[in-house]
Amino acid sequence: MGRPTSTLLLLCLALCPSLALGGVTPLVRASVDVALGEDDEIVKEFKKYFRKYEDTPTRVEAVMALDGVDSVAVVDALLPVLQDKEVEVSRAAVEVLAGLESAAARARVWTLLDKKKAEAVRVGLLQAISKGGYTLGTEDLDPQEVLVELLEDKSWQVRRKSVAAVVTLGSEQSAAAIAPLCSDKEAAVRCSALEGLAQLSSELVLAPALRALQDSVWQVRASAIHALARVRHRDSIGPLIERMKVEEGRLVKDLGDALAEITGRDFGQRTEAWTDFWGQYSERFEIPTDEELARLREVQRQRREEYSPPGAISYHGIETPSRSILFVIDVSGSMENLVIETERFEDGEYPSYARIDIVKTELARTLKNLEPYVRFNVFAFATELKSWKKGLVSANVLNKSSSIDWVGKLEAIGGSSKEDLARAGLVGSANLAAGKTNTYAALMGALEVAGQGMRDEHYEVSVDTIFFLSDGRPSHGKYVDTHDILREVRAANELRKVVIHTIALGEFQKSFMRSLARENGGVFVDLGR
Repeated sequence: MGRPTSTLLLLCLALCPSLALGGVTPLVRASVDVALGEDDEIVKEFKKYFRKYEDTPTRVEAVMALDGVDSVAVVDALLPVLQDKEVEVSRAAVEVLAGLESAAARARVWTLLDKKKAEAVRVGLLQAISKGGYTLGTEDLDPQEVLVELLEDKSWQVRRKSVAAVVTLGSEQSAAAIAPLCSDKEAAVRCSALEGLAQLSSELVLAPALRALQDSVWQVRASAIHALARVRHRDSIGPLIERMKVEEGRLVKDLGDALAEITGRDFGQRTEAWTDFWGQYSERFEIPTDEELARLREVQRQRREEYSPPGAISYHGIETPSRSILFVIDVSGSMENLVIETERFEDGEYPSYARIDIVKTELARTLKNLEPYVRFNVFAFATELKSWKKGLVSANVLNKSSSIDWVGKLEAIGGSSKEDLARAGLVGSANLAAGKTNTYAALMGALEVAGQGMRDEHYEVSVDTIFFLSDGRPSHGKYVDTHDILREVRAANELRKVVIHTIALGEFQKSFMRSLARENGGVFVDLGR
């Protein structure tokens, strides 16, 4: 918790209005002096000790000690920290700056944003402005003018973060300022501009989004589809249907979802059905109101006919039209345990009720049925992450046979059956240390994150869909707290836009797996205990 300095000062003013006019009682003067003195002191201590700390957790804690200290001095003290090589440390500085509420402190942020040229500083200040909802500038600085200038910055990261800050302002000029960046040379900026216009519910997004349906980068096409879905306009319907005729993989589902959002109809991924619908009604069709859309969805929920999209891949009941898939399965020690609810698996013809055997059998069946046009890979993780291939490969008969053999040889690492060896002193043979659950490393590897501090530079990844199966809570790795892992995945996947489906097996609390799927556009399946 931060120090409620500004709250205390406002309370003093409320209880003693004469304070604002200079007539201060000794008691109130003492209270204000103590509060302000504490704030000055903590900033002084930060400057004295921060550079002496070497480990990241302590440095983060030192930065967060300034949380709630609402002063200009805090802004100046944290400015260098925004360039820190440790992502966690610079992120903490952004958090503190975002929490500033005083006009003086926020004015200082705007002033520094206008003056400082370093990319990391500008990016950090822009993040604080967006996260903190800064909308007011100073007498000398108009936020809109500052941000419009930064929209043309040579750094694509600064341009991208400037878009988010402009959206925060929410002024009438915001959409017009963002629109040109829909044609930016950097794909990530094009995505941000399309998403920003959609967030502002501006019809200025229509023309660039329709053009972006042809973009060579699939993440841009995804942003365009989602933008058109959000800004519901009849002029989008025909182009979205035409795009569905030529699009492949996961975006076909996105197109169907977008059309359903605009029209209220639910033809899923059936291109012919959408084509027939629009051929019949295009001349007289009107976009349903929000109320009409809600009623249509309820009817569809009650009467929806189950069907399997053509070419869909199914794994543990989750279907996807994706053609770029990564399967990530847990082989930690607990995976050798038997399932408890055996009745749920009686008809699966599994070699045993061990979790690992069930998972391997289902994965082998899925791999066997992959179509040749699908590109895929398989990861297995415990303490360490192992991959079958270095990257995605075509699902031809040879690769499918090879992957099935590789999966068949997987074993749970360091499980309960090895504990007797450990008790006998054969710890190396038991390999218990290698059988922990390193969820963070598995997800970062799956998202192809190049390394700490390199999240955004390598966002054009080859995979667009991940199936992630685990039977336990994270117990090893850089992050084990599930909130931390969700935060890191959220940051890493912001530009990658990879769908993550999650499958949970076991007795652990599964809210993490459910949140992981929900936050990344996926489906969560609970296989039971």
